[in-house]
Amino acid sequence: MHIRYSLKIAYRALKINKSRSLLTILGILIGITSIMMMVSLGSGAENLILGEISGFGGETIIVRPGKKPTGLTSITGTLFSNALKKRDVELLQRKSNVPYAKKVIPFVVVPGSIAYEGDTYKSLTLGGDVNFFVDFYDAPLLEGDTFTESDTKQLERVAVIGHKVKNELFGESDAIGEYIQIKDQKLKIIGVLAERGQVAVFNIDDLVVVPPTVAQKYILGIDHYHEFIVMASDVSMVERTIADIEKTIRESHNIDDPDKDDFYVVSLQGAAEQIQTIISTLTAFLSSVVAIALVVGGIGVMNIMLVSITERTREIGLRKALGATEKEIRQQFLLEAILLTFMGGLIGIILGGVLSFLISIALARFVDPDWSFAFPFSAILLGMGVTTFVGLVFGLYPARKAARKNPVEALGYE
Repeated sequence: MHIRYSLKIAYRALKINKSRSLLTILGILIGITSIMMMVSLGSGAENLILGEISGFGGETIIVRPGKKPTGLTSITGTLFSNALKKRDVELLQRKSNVPYAKKVIPFVVVPGSIAYEGDTYKSLTLGGDVNFFVDFYDAPLLEGDTFTESDTKQLERVAVIGHKVKNELFGESDAIGEYIQIKDQKLKIIGVLAERGQVAVFNIDDLVVVPPTVAQKYILGIDHYHEFIVMASDVSMVERTIADIEKTIRESHNIDDPDKDDFYVVSLQGAAEQIQTIISTLTAFLSSVVAIALVVGGIGVMNIMLVSITERTREIGLRKALGATEKEIRQQFLLEAILLTFMGGLIGIILGGVLSFLISIALARFVDPDWSFAFPFSAILLGMGVTTFVGLVFGLYPARKAARKNPVEALGYE
């Protein structure tokens, strides 16, 4: 029998029982819709995160204290490690140790809020070089000035604040020359950054930057850093620079065995690859959980096909009596099962795409304006492939059962 004719009969058989066919494909439809949404939103999240990371530049290298985190329990160790000291910065800044390091910027993270005349604001307060944000992130000063290396050495209690911080605490009033309080320390505002918004992982408008020495000695009472940012001279020199950094710090810390490192180095390229792996793994895991609905839907297809075969026993007997072979009967019912799941998959793909688009609009409006809709072509191929496979697997048994019916018994079936 010609396959086109078989498809025609299959379509006609499904059309006769529209309500039953629709209920049968419901499990397939829900499963495929959910998987499409998982893949789409996972791709959107990946694009957003990678876009923010790329804002740093491919030549950026980050050095952090403690063991490299391998899970939630090991992250705590890196937060309280005091491995990175002033001597490490000085050694990394020497061209003889790290020849391709263009800049080495140490940072200290200051938790908590800032205050001004009784008003408080939760900002991101960092002890570091404010010129890093001005130059590298293209965040110019709106007014005032930045603090200098001399201010850092002389422990000047000064601060540069972001545009939003200024508006929240001072409104239309002039902030230059005023004093904000961080913990029990008062710092003089000498500069205000222009409105810049989110750049990479930083919201420049929410920043408060103070000299790192002030953050260490007066605010936190520590003698170590929380992070170094190293700028390689070129993207092609990143791997070489990482090797030089690791060698230099190991020598500084008297470490012979790399497994005993009390620091770790990551490049943004490596971080991007890790994030891609994590998101892909998470998406695959969630999709596999959702795929249970496809198994339930497949069982529903098998059940309905068995019922259909029972109802059409005389039809099968008549076709066999007229010369239809077992192969043709098997092909007929297998095509019906595949057509049933294919229709469910097609509707699921369209519905998944529409829902993902609507959710992306909501996320862009309420969560992050940079969130974009993503619906990779591979997701469509995956959806159609899975539905066809489900139809093939769960339609095979009913098709074989139909093909093996005895034509004499089938014709006499009431």
